[in-house]
Order: sequence, then C-alpha cells, then structure tokens
Amino acid sequence: MALIDALLEKITNSSLQRALREQVDQLLSKQSYGLVFQQHKPETVELHNYTVARNCKVKIKSEGGDLYLVERVKNGIATIRSQVDEPELWDVGVDDLVVVREFGDPIYPGLASTGRVDRGGDKRPHLVINAENFHALETLLYTHEGLVDAIYIDPPYNTRDKDWKYNNDYVDSDDVYRHSKWLAMMERRLKLAARLLNPTNSILIVTIDEKEFLRLGLLLEQTFRGARMQMVSSVINRKGVPRQKGFSRVDEYIFFVYIGEAGPALHDNDMLSDPRPVAAEGEKVTWIGLRRRGSEWRRSDRPDSFFPLFLDKKTAQIVEIGDPLPENVNRSTVKARPGCVTVWPLNKTGAESRWQLSPKKIGELLEVGYLRTGFQRNSKTKFVLEYLSEGQRAQIEAGTIKVIGEDANGAVIVTHLNAKLVQSKSTWNLDSHGATAYGTQMVTALLPGRAFPYPKSLYAVEDALRFFVGSKRDATILDFFAGSGTTMHAVARLNRQDGGYRRSICITNNEVSDAEATLLREQGYYPGHPEWEALGICEHITKPRVEAAITGRTPDGNMVTGNYKFVDEFPISLGFNENAEFFNLTYENPDLVNLGRRFEALAPLFWLKAGGKGPRIEKAAEDWALPETANYGVLFNTDHWRVFVDEVIARHDAVDWVFIDTDSVAVFQQIIAELPSGVQSTQLYDDYLQTFELNTKGRA
Repeated sequence: MALIDALLEKITNSSLQRALREQVDQLLSKQSYGLVFQQHKPETVELHNYTVARNCKVKIKSEGGDLYLVERVKNGIATIRSQVDEPELWDVGVDDLVVVREFGDPIYPGLASTGRVDRGGDKRPHLVINAENFHALETLLYTHEGLVDAIYIDPPYNTRDKDWKYNNDYVDSDDVYRHSKWLAMMERRLKLAARLLNPTNSILIVTIDEKEFLRLGLLLEQTFRGARMQMVSSVINRKGVPRQKGFSRVDEYIFFVYIGEAGPALHDNDMLSDPRPVAAEGEKVTWIGLRRRGSEWRRSDRPDSFFPLFLDKKTAQIVEIGDPLPENVNRSTVKARPGCVTVWPLNKTGAESRWQLSPKKIGELLEVGYLRTGFQRNSKTKFVLEYLSEGQRAQIEAGTIKVIGEDANGAVIVTHLNAKLVQSKSTWNLDSHGATAYGTQMVTALLPGRAFPYPKSLYAVEDALRFFVGSKRDATILDFFAGSGTTMHAVARLNRQDGGYRRSICITNNEVSDAEATLLREQGYYPGHPEWEALGICEHITKPRVEAAITGRTPDGNMVTGNYKFVDEFPISLGFNENAEFFNLTYENPDLVNLGRRFEALAPLFWLKAGGKGPRIEKAAEDWALPETANYGVLFNTDHWRVFVDEVIARHDAVDWVFIDTDSVAVFQQIIAELPSGVQSTQLYDDYLQTFELNTKGRA
C-alpha cells in the first residue's frame, strides 16, 4: 500500500491523482471473499431528445467515450470541459452533443403516457415503461418499495456476441472483462430489486443458461443474504442446441430466491411430465358473465349479438331466446312474452351492449346445462346470466372439473377435481415450455412479420409465476428485462383463469438491433429520430405485443389466428379483459419540480404511489383535486385545506392517500393531524426530491 501511495504522489495532474486515489480506496474497502469482480466505471444512458444546457454531462457524438461538462450554451454552440483532465475548454455545436446521465447521478424522473388499451373495466392497468431499467427501478422505489410480490427476469445470458451492451457498446466474446461487466450490470439492478420485493413474502425468479449460472448463483447469494434459494433445470428445446465439443443443450436454469415466508405452492403436477396443472379439489369454478364487457361491448360493434332473452318471472329460467334485432330497429318494438321478463344486454347506465354468445350457442349451452340463470342476491327483478367457457367445458370432458349436480333451472353444479397435491420437482420437462412453439411462434402469431430473438414460452412463464402468485389474486409482478412482454401476457392468462386482478409492470428499453442500427445510420438516421425509435424493442415489439394479446388483433387490425393451449384453452382472438398503459421515463429539472411546475410529468408517480387504480389527477388545480371515483387527492393551495380535509373525511372509506403541496413542515403536520386514520399522506415536493437524492446519489 505504501508503494501505491508513493506512486500516486508522483502524479502531477491533481484531478487524475484524486480520481485514482478514490478508486484505490474503493477497491480496498471491498470484500475479498465470495464472488469478487471489478465494478467498472458507472454505466451511462444517452438522452437523445434532451436539450443541451449548462451543467449537463454530454458526449460528443462523433467521438463517443469521454464525458464532458457543459459550461455554457450560446447561439447553438456549447462550451464544454473534460471532467478528468486539467480544465480545458472546447466549443462544440450542440447538434454534435448528446446529454448523458451516469448511474449514481441523482435523477428526478417522471412518466409520460404514450398510449393505453382498455378492455378490463375498472381493473388496475398493466404498465409498460420504456426506460433504462436501472433508472426505472430507482423510480419504482418511490412508488413500490417493499410492495412487489414477484419479480421475473430473463436477463441477457452473456452467451453471444452483440447479446447486450455496457455503456452503449456491445460486449463480445473477445472482451476479457465480459464476465465482470455482466456481474457489475446485474448487481446494480439486483440491489434495487431487493428493496422492491416484499420482505415478508415474495419471490425473485431469474432464468439463465450454463455460461453464467455459477456466477449468477454466487451473486444472488451475496445480494440476498439470508434468503433461501433453489435452482431448477427446465427443458426448453427437446431437439437440443449443439455445443462444440460438448453435450447438446436442451435446458436452461431458473433460480428461485425465496424472500421471507415465500415458497412454491403444492401442485398436482410434478413438472416432469404432463398432464397440465389444474385447480385444487373443491375450488370454486368461476362462471363467465353473458353480457359483453371490455372492448367492442356496444350493440353497434356486433349487431347480431343484440337480442332479447325471455326469463320466467318466478324462476328466472330462460323460456325463449329472441332473434337478433337489426341495428335500425328500436328494442321497444319487441313484444313481451306472457309471464316473462324481457332481458336485454344493457350496462349499468342503460346503454345498449351485446351478448358474448350467439342465440344458437346459448341454446346449445342451455341444453347441456352449461349456461345458468338466477336472481341476483336479495332481488327478484335483477338477474344473473353466466356460462362456462370453452376451456372449462374441456376440463369437464377431461375430468378435471367434476359435475356434482344440477340447480333448479337445469344448470350444472361443478367443482374442481384434483389428484393429491405434491411438491413439484426441480427438473421441469413439459411440452408447453418449448421456446420455439410457444415463444417464437406465439410472437409471430401476434405480430406477423416482426421477430424477437429467443422469447420465452408463454406457458413456461405462466407456470413459474403460478407457484407463487396463484393464491395472490391482486399480486404485483415486475419484469425489468421485459423484452417482448411475455410476463404481462402470462399474468393476463393467470387472471383469466381465476378472475384475478394481478398487475404486471414491464420495463424495457427501445434499442434497435445492430444490423438495424447500421442500416439506419446509412440512411442518415440516429437515435432520437422517429424512424429510429419506431424500430426499437419497446415501440416495435413490446407495446404492440401487449396490445395484440389484450385485444386479440394484430397491429394491422386482423384477428390473431390460433388457440391458446393448456390449462385454459380458447381462441387467441378473444383477447383478455385487461387494461394496459404505456409510459416513457422522463428526466425532470429539480428546480422546476420544486416550484410545482412539473406536476403533469410527476402525476403518474403520485397515482402509482396511491395504488395506481381508478382515475388519475393529470393536471394541477387551483385549490385541490379529489375526483369522485379516485382513491387519492391533491391539495395544491393550503389556504383551502379545511374544505379539502372535510371532503376527505366525507369519503374516508374510499380515500387512501393525500398529497399536500407545501414547503412548510408545520403546515403539513397541522393538516395531516386532521385527516382520518388510515389515510396516508405525502408532502410535495420535498418528499419526492429527497427520495431521489437519497436513492440515487452515489449508488453506482
């Protein structure tokens, strides 16, 4: 150590000497046991659509590599200086500069909505966030720290050239630091993931292949000290992938890190062989509502599905099925039947909707008892009309749902039937986990003409999650290497199977492939151009895949062909009764935030912090905002706090959170002292600013 100190003293460049001494001190403070690897310089993210301004860190586009600090900007020319060498100034055109954020720099993030798809009524929407995932994880610490039930990630395997990037450069097989770069990249993200997971009961699931599984296992043990961990071998390609001078690879590995009391649920399937898993014996079978909800629910969307059902006034039994009514014919012209109530598919507001099934199909299901009718609880004028889905009917045929009787109107009474529940094994060998048939081909069906490398089998992700969130119908599931969006798709299937309202949060960036990048540059396009961004992963694959899965239609508007298999079998074109919203991560000016001038950019974060359900307060109001069906409110002007608090008190059963815009801690404390117990509160904007200063500064 003395020799190193002596050598450092010989360096005349004070900035370089200081930087080297900091690195030496950091190395000496690191542990020298367990998994030891170099941390490398902090990762960076380039912000191509952000304005070059004073005090920004930038790169010179034509050079890359080194970072500079902007001293001033005038008439399109930026004066920049090196961050390492003795101060030396250069004048560079702002068009040749790109703004950069280093990991460890404080960030002040916002979210900008870029669209949504709605088919799930009042369900919480799934979230797709286009961002550098490290910064997105830091953002989620503000809204979800300790609240995530499951994290499923399929990170880059560090197997192939151009498999992943470190500081915007591909890491190839000739890079002698490829393993330590990969570990440094993973460690930074896993440390944040550990803070997001529910410490009492949650799961981290990480897939990997044989190139990094040993190092990953050590890294997980080192990061999640005290947690239990298990590794599963999962067959994903029975044909095998040849390995030079080795065995043909048919499997990959899945690490399960059990947090708190978490553990896999017992199952009827040992995962070594089919049949597929079914629900536990005695579990309630969920019937499907006959009236259409979600998208395309209106009479005009499918006029041939608008017709009357005539129900007996005393028994609620269907006596007659009417004919579809032409769109230009008023329903009041249809004559009533003696002793019957005429039931039309009307929503709660009285708007004309439509039935899910045709008159013919309703008749067929009635005949075999797969459609049931009855009175709503405590009512003799309102009716329940439900049916068993195609997948449920198939389970009756297969014997996994048992008919145990009939009700008074002839509908079957059913329950799940199951063999003895067992612990599943640590080797999985199911046909449904084939990556080609149920990963690649699934993406092709949803997005014809578009390709994504090595997508996971939809059913493999579904199975892995079911062990841990099958009994948590409102679970939050995070994937910060979301790729094509398989995790959201799997969560939607789980929800459909048991009527759950789980939410997925998918984070992906908008990188283009190396080949596409070369072609785009030849055409004169660079990152930030619309032509470039349109081909990025998020815009070209993730968002359209999520939308296609929910709507059942391809980006061209055609119905997706094919059927889902296993557990719940139905046409892919039916889609899901789910909602999803898409966001871009933004980087905000803390001074403008503190002045309350960036509320719109931060509004989605406040909404998420309050639970991310119901309507969102999008814009700042003059005094306060507390939408009628929202579960949170914002007080913008503390002069009107009494009226605001009175409104919260009047709705205390429905309001979970309030945000109060004040610089005064005393005023904040005075107001929250008047709030009902159970209503949580946040002071704007100090809470936000302090959170990100603490969460990001120095955490490279």
